[in-house]
Amino acid sequence: MKNLLILCTILLPALCCAQKKNKETRVFDLLIGTFTGASPTSSKGIYVYRFFEETGEVSYLSEIALKNPSYMAITNDYKYIYSVNENNNDGPSTITSFKFDKATGKLSILNTQPSIGSPAYIAVDKARRNVFIANYIGGSAMVFPVNKDGSLGASTQTIQDTGKGPNPRRQAVPHAHAIVISPDEKQVLFTDLGTDKINVFNYHPSEIPPLTPAATPFIAVTPGSGPRHIEFSPNGKFMYNIQEISASITAFTYHNGKAKEIQHLNMMSDDFNGTNGAADIHVSPDGFFLYATNRGSANQLLVYAINQKAGTLTFIERYPTGQMPRNFVIDPTGNFLFVGNAKGVIIFKVNKTTGRLTLTSDFIKMASPVCLKMVPIK
Repeated sequence: MKNLLILCTILLPALCCAQKKNKETRVFDLLIGTFTGASPTSSKGIYVYRFFEETGEVSYLSEIALKNPSYMAITNDYKYIYSVNENNNDGPSTITSFKFDKATGKLSILNTQPSIGSPAYIAVDKARRNVFIANYIGGSAMVFPVNKDGSLGASTQTIQDTGKGPNPRRQAVPHAHAIVISPDEKQVLFTDLGTDKINVFNYHPSEIPPLTPAATPFIAVTPGSGPRHIEFSPNGKFMYNIQEISASITAFTYHNGKAKEIQHLNMMSDDFNGTNGAADIHVSPDGFFLYATNRGSANQLLVYAINQKAGTLTFIERYPTGQMPRNFVIDPTGNFLFVGNAKGVIIFKVNKTTGRLTLTSDFIKMASPVCLKMVPIK
């Protein structure tokens, strides 16, 4: 009995400590990039909020002013942020590097580099070797080396796309819209809304130039559909492309830069006769569900179940989001989903078993949020 008491005395504090650790509130920083403007009610740049996953509480931390930080990328160690500064036809566009203090949520600018077009998307590799951008106006992709201090060097490569699509209003010239790195980081792919292609390049991070055309240099999608964003399944076996003009999603099998179409879905209901404007697409952290936004006159977030063997999608439900739902983010736990609309950020609670959503009462009021990213704090 005495030995049993001694054992309990030793184990009880450790057990209590483990239980306390398991119940720790999971905390994240939510970074929100915006379209900025001159009016007093316009957004000013990038905003940082703290999100407490256990309670769903969101609180303001900081902001940093700069023009149109409409898309961001975060390094694998969460120490650096890269943002496009999308100026369209209003002067030259740039990209900006920041040092990020996740403890305080504060950003400090390191440097900027010019872009030859108007960048709409930015990505960084896991080893922090290179940053990639897609220029919507100009139809090109660019590569920028990352310095040891996280700042950006001058561009080492520009890839200019050519061609057009069947829609004379939207596809008269190339429009590179997104650039992503494959899960194994052997390829870099960029979509061209203007030419209905997903361009594929092999990635050699230590070489200059780092990108060379893949054996299959592009993946064609339905003519006139306008490919926008790409998302891979967590296991890297499947790739999903959302098409802006047609509001559709194409599912592919993916291996070593080669993709095979397995499904093409129309996002709209059978009785819809409004304007399309599909925007963003993400897979849940567990890989069981896919979510996609559609703007235009639909203003919806759609949910699909993913067949784990085939990679195909089955429609579950659609949810109203408010006007102009662009980008959204799922928190790393998979329990909450944040959607930016024209007036702010709405928050859904996710049922991880069914994929269905419940709108919470929390709302972050701001003008024109465009890009949402999350950084784990603890």
